[in-house]
Amino acid sequence: AQYRQLEDSSLIYTPVLKMEAVVLEMQDPKTGVKSQTQRLVITTIPHAITGEDIVEWIANRFKIDAAEARAMGTMMVAFGYIYPLQDHKRLILKPDTSLYRFQTPYFWPAQQWPVEDTDYAIYLAKRNIRKKGLLELHEQEQYNNLHKWMNHKWDFIVMQAKEQYRAGKERKKPDRVVFDCQERAYWVVHRPPVNNYYILILPRVKSSVSIGALVKYTTTYKQHDPFLYPCLPSNPWLTDDVTYWHLNMPNVENPTKMRVERWTFSFGELLSDPRGRADFRLFLKKEFSGENLAFWEACEDLKWGAAATMQEKAQQIYKTFLARGAPRWINIDGKTMEITVKGLSHPHRYVLDAAQTHIYMLMKKDSYGRYLKSPVFKETQKKAVAPELEQNAKKRRPSLSPIILRQQEEEQKAKLAASGPVDITQVMSKLAQKKATEPEQKT
Repeated sequence: AQYRQLEDSSLIYTPVLKMEAVVLEMQDPKTGVKSQTQRLVITTIPHAITGEDIVEWIANRFKIDAAEARAMGTMMVAFGYIYPLQDHKRLILKPDTSLYRFQTPYFWPAQQWPVEDTDYAIYLAKRNIRKKGLLELHEQEQYNNLHKWMNHKWDFIVMQAKEQYRAGKERKKPDRVVFDCQERAYWVVHRPPVNNYYILILPRVKSSVSIGALVKYTTTYKQHDPFLYPCLPSNPWLTDDVTYWHLNMPNVENPTKMRVERWTFSFGELLSDPRGRADFRLFLKKEFSGENLAFWEACEDLKWGAAATMQEKAQQIYKTFLARGAPRWINIDGKTMEITVKGLSHPHRYVLDAAQTHIYMLMKKDSYGRYLKSPVFKETQKKAVAPELEQNAKKRRPSLSPIILRQQEEEQKAKLAASGPVDITQVMSKLAQKKATEPEQKT
């Protein structure tokens, strides 16, 4: 009633509060969505509602079709006002007999509770106790990261989790199940899995840190910016000199000094350049670790290659790099190997992402630094070409636009017409000459 009164007085215009007013109306015992006690596995859940009842109520209340009603219901689920009792990770409203419940107002977005890492760590520690270490994959990753970042106060977090778990066991089972679902729904909204594309919480960065990173990036790349510095030796689009393209071919023998300089900016810059990757491959070959780069390239080929050859490529990669006694066996940890081998039973484009990331970080942290100090890189730097800006390229100017040339011709004709009488014999002779030359131009 308070929300309706505020809306009638036009004091509230916030979409969140308007949505909450609709949710309160949906919970009205007489005119709201009908709810009843439902059985979920072996537990009785009070005040459960179905997805089809929600869609029907919204469609009748706002006089809209079922598709719009479903979209509006999905928005309520995504914002955490309604939560699913079965498929927790998918924040959508299914227009069938799937069971839902209204979220308690304590967890509503209007409360604006800060989503702190400590609270999330306590929640994950409590779930870890209840599930005996069998967390979902995305929860296990978050748990490990938080344990690493908050190692200094992890004892306090575990103590709080144990206290909350002990207090929860004192509740009746239906109440305990309902509260667990409410809490889980809250964290799925505010800390969603990676594959949840309905709600995305972006990390916050201090403005001073982001500005500092931008200044550092600009300072590093300013001489490589085509808007700030000219092409060397000249711009082929303006001077018709293709030397620049020849010097920067993908697999040129001697690259330019600016191109080699970019390889030192980051490991990603080195791998993104075919010539730089070839140089790095030569270095790894001399260190007898060329299988790492070969595996990374094979993963890229699998990821961006044709779908028809995906399964064949995945099996070939497994036989070459991962199987026991493989000819080019790579060294990855046991957990990553287990995840990779398990995923290869049903291969897809990103099945090797975990192993590829492991090898990428290994090359970045170990091989890349030694490569920059190696004789291979120093020899490439020594042979690198340093083209100079052509003097005649500075003086050249681009030709005038055809539109400007046409305007100049029209202006010249207008001046000739205004300067004196027109000799009709001369005009006719010019026209005759023009007609005579037209067939030659067409041929």
